[in-house]
Amino acid sequence: MGAGPIADVRALPGIRYRLSSAGNLGALVAPPYDVIPDADLRRYEALSPFNVVHVTRPGTDYERAGRTFEEWERDRILQADEPSMYVHEVSFNGRRRLDLIAALRLQPYEDRVVLPHERTHRGPKEDRLALMRATHASLEPLWFVYEGRASGLPQINDVVSKRPPAVAFTGPEGTEHRLWTITDRVIHAAVHAAFESMPVLIADGHHRYETALSYAEEVGGPPDAACRFTLALLTAIGDPGLEVLPTHRVMKAGVTVSGGEEMPSLEATLAAIRGRVAAGAYHDHRFQVLPLEGDMAVVELHKQVIDNILGKRNPEDFLMYTRDAAQAVRWVDERAGTGAFFLDTPDLRQVLKLAQEGMTLPQKSTYFYPKPPSGMVFLRLDPNRRL
Repeated sequence: MGAGPIADVRALPGIRYRLSSAGNLGALVAPPYDVIPDADLRRYEALSPFNVVHVTRPGTDYERAGRTFEEWERDRILQADEPSMYVHEVSFNGRRRLDLIAALRLQPYEDRVVLPHERTHRGPKEDRLALMRATHASLEPLWFVYEGRASGLPQINDVVSKRPPAVAFTGPEGTEHRLWTITDRVIHAAVHAAFESMPVLIADGHHRYETALSYAEEVGGPPDAACRFTLALLTAIGDPGLEVLPTHRVMKAGVTVSGGEEMPSLEATLAAIRGRVAAGAYHDHRFQVLPLEGDMAVVELHKQVIDNILGKRNPEDFLMYTRDAAQAVRWVDERAGTGAFFLDTPDLRQVLKLAQEGMTLPQKSTYFYPKPPSGMVFLRLDPNRRL
């Protein structure tokens, strides 16, 4: 097992929808709970009485979610696979991404195996812990990325994905998905061994990871119990279909910034910051490029510019976020904000490097797209079931 903590990735007895009873998987899945606008929730609920939002977004009626999940198991809407790993493919906008779905051992951040890169808030963790206590299940995969160039893992995913899939479906936003089941223990062992030598970076699900850690401590169980693991979706950083979108910032108040390089338009500003440690800025109908000193633009923007404007005030009280740069401009023109800052797509290998050094980035530093749909696979967090 080696001298120190390792990433422990294993097969799991995945619980999946029994499509002969539940219907088309496209009507059963939904985006992760925290990216579904309240206005869209009823639409997903209406798709099917078995849509995953009935358990992932129960409001505060957590016990009802627990009863619903148990009823689905009892009525064979859901059924368990033999110990398996899964390959997931998503196709979108002419691109294709391959992910591995498996069980990942929960380890505290201090072990430097599972690495966070953003700070979290208390409220979402309390909500998800209440849901986990009621359902005793990992209902949505947490998303992790890893440096897979020398691991052989992308090649395993590629070989598996050339077989006929177990299921194919259309997901949120018109994305196309295929899922393969891996029951071969030789492949399980190869995947397990490949992950032993590298850390994994939380891409999406910091709150839920910390919640799962709290739940595991609360429930107890032997070291190999299912409750000591989380349902994980793992993607190689080098996957050509891994898309990371920048998130732009709008200041609600504060002085504007001057002294940058003047730009004629938003398009020219975004082009000028591409591949540079720099940020774009907009105020008073003028665009600028602000050169920054350091390794990563989002970190240095906060350190050198935003923190200087706000002083000791909490940035979260004074910032609005959008992935649409034109919307950021409109917010400033409409006086919802005093100025906007634009960022380029973050370099994931730089994010991983900083996370390995123990640095947490500002809120909304990364946005991975498209999000894996919830409802493909579930994991029962049984303290009496060994993985």
